[in-house]
Amino acid sequence: MDDSQRSFLDDLLAVPGPSGHEVEVQRVWTEYVAEFADDVRTDAYGNAVATYRGSDDPDATELAFAGHADEIGFVVAKIEDDGFLRVEPVGGMDNTVTEGAPVDVHTEDGPVSGVIGQTAVHLRGRGGDDEAADVTEQRVDVGAEDGDHARELVSVGDPATPAVPTRELAGTRLSARALDNRAGLWVAAEALRRAAERGVDCTIHAVSTVQEELGTKGAEMVAFDLDPDAAVVVDVTHAADNPTYPGDRASEVALGDGPTVARGAANHPNVVRAVLDAADADGLDVQVETDGLRTGTDADTLYTQRGGIPTLMLGVPNRYMHTPVEVVDTADVVGAAELLAAFADREADRESFAVDL
Repeated sequence: MDDSQRSFLDDLLAVPGPSGHEVEVQRVWTEYVAEFADDVRTDAYGNAVATYRGSDDPDATELAFAGHADEIGFVVAKIEDDGFLRVEPVGGMDNTVTEGAPVDVHTEDGPVSGVIGQTAVHLRGRGGDDEAADVTEQRVDVGAEDGDHARELVSVGDPATPAVPTRELAGTRLSARALDNRAGLWVAAEALRRAAERGVDCTIHAVSTVQEELGTKGAEMVAFDLDPDAAVVVDVTHAADNPTYPGDRASEVALGDGPTVARGAANHPNVVRAVLDAADADGLDVQVETDGLRTGTDADTLYTQRGGIPTLMLGVPNRYMHTPVEVVDTADVVGAAELLAAFADREADRESFAVDL
């Protein structure tokens, strides 16, 4: 990852983008892909599609590489008369990691700093119930003197996100909020750039969807317009190589061993095989994981559209998902982009991914 590519990732991570409020993320993403895409378009809700046309043949292979722009967060639901804020979660926010956390409330006038209060351990009692309160019962303290003061600072409906900086860990590992799924968003853009540099002889769409964390809503919108021969959804996946991973969950996924190719559920067997073959041909590290019933990503929506779009979930191993301290290995992120470019190059002349019966 060179300096420009790393700056792109840092820029994606620096801006807020809770579901339904992805505009700043999409601005960063579209500005980057516009440098090498033939065209970039957006829709009414902010989904973005960057297209590279490597062939004038109308029957040329057409591929889509998609990541989602949104992150989990909060929305201000009520401003109390004492100046504290009540919030609701946007997406799968974990109430066990929010108490005592710093947050930014994103207003029309800019971010307002706050903290989610946690009662001091001295006051809770050693034998008391330390179970975390639901997010809707927690309070955000923005330092307001009273409700009127708080209403001068924020409004009901303002989104909020954890205020946690990106941190370099040892080697090529990185910790940040919103790696789910700015990592996948980076891969979709970089795969398009690398395919264009190779002069791949097919059409490729890099896609940045909105509202994935609310039930893959943006993917439904995008699939109405796109009709690719195959789609690869890039999202984070659970890394099992850490002490917090449940012992009763079977997985071999580890940071630094390459992106994961999922098998089962939404994952079309011919696309799975094609991506694994591309990894083998180019000597790229890759892991295999299973998705028995569903992937929990945009892949679940894309593969059921237009009579069935052959789809694959490509995973970036991620520790501590849906917390403000997610961890990935940037070598896996780069490897995912390289793999998709190799896949597009290898399958440029493919007539169909359909199964043979």
